[in-house]
Amino acid sequence: MHPDALEAMVEVLRRTGNPSSLHGPGRAARRVVEESREQLGALLDARPSEVVLTGGGTEADNLAVKGIFWSRTAQDPARRRVLVSAVEHHAVLDPAAWLAEAEGAEVVLLPVDAAGRLRLDALEAELAEHGATTALVSVMWANNEIGTVQPITEVVELAHRYGVPVHADAVQAVGHLPVSFASSGLDAMTFSGHKLGGPVGVGALVARRDLGLVPVLHGGGQERSVRSGTVDTAAARALTVALDRALAELPAEAVRLAGLRDALVAGARAAVEGAVLRGPEPGGSGDAHDLDGAVRLPGNAHLTFAGCEGDSLLYLLDSRGIACSTGSACQAGVPQASHVLLACGVDPDEARGALRFSFGRTSTDADVAAVLSALPEVVERARAAGPASR
Repeated sequence: MHPDALEAMVEVLRRTGNPSSLHGPGRAARRVVEESREQLGALLDARPSEVVLTGGGTEADNLAVKGIFWSRTAQDPARRRVLVSAVEHHAVLDPAAWLAEAEGAEVVLLPVDAAGRLRLDALEAELAEHGATTALVSVMWANNEIGTVQPITEVVELAHRYGVPVHADAVQAVGHLPVSFASSGLDAMTFSGHKLGGPVGVGALVARRDLGLVPVLHGGGQERSVRSGTVDTAAARALTVALDRALAELPAEAVRLAGLRDALVAGARAAVEGAVLRGPEPGGSGDAHDLDGAVRLPGNAHLTFAGCEGDSLLYLLDSRGIACSTGSACQAGVPQASHVLLACGVDPDEARGALRFSFGRTSTDADVAAVLSALPEVVERARAAGPASR
């Protein structure tokens, strides 16, 4: 957590008061929540009334995918088609799959190119043929594994031609790229606190007021009656402070992190035969100077190492004090190739030797040096161990 966000959270935690209560402490808590909502809206170029606080990104994605689908099918039973990119986080893929199984939705996985970028021609063809029966489109702003930034503006333009609302999982983008809800044209957008220096367990769905949403949670009718449950006042305040600091530091921090990313990628390619960068090839640190046109997240480096198992690489690096991932943390411990890499056309055996390195506010040149110092021997040992039995 950003120190300022942690301080703000602790300060509010010292107080009492349910923001839904009418007594003095409750009104004081409500004031904190609504001031936080106003500031979050201003930071994201959204109206305060469009910010629906949730328990994190996964809950917000579920509310968007299920809530929009249910609302659309209630208005028009023919609209049962759900279009999602093939590289979405499971917080979008799994609700879509559940809708297919439980509600009879027709889920279409939209293809991507080798860099993980959505194929707009495929989206256009799908909408041209089935626009009248499509309930929603969900395409992430930036990919959590390979860092690819998606063409959100173009997606929105295509979908809106057919009257189809668009949701974007922007968990990886908010706080790391310039994000304007109003300018994007999106109907709904998800973000989460712990990805930008806030606490775990808080996030939000930013949704247009006129967008129909059927609740997933029922109870007290909080958050414009689409997300019941007592609002976590302290977390809401910490989320707001974290986002404020992240956006204030964004221009300089993006350049710094892109420099660390590029140094790691160049060093790994030079030191380890068969090291391949997955996702878009960044234009050096200059990619971060034009964040509006960035093709890759500044702090993401995703590499595959031929002849290795990702888990072996991860544990060998972990034993040296280096924490990285084989993909999404939500899928950690699952010994299978990433669906993101497979969707990009990566050979399954190569995809198994994947590592994702993520850089943040506390990352330094010394961290890059430590990784590059350890990586050649680690890869050699992993290759000597051979692939796991299949």
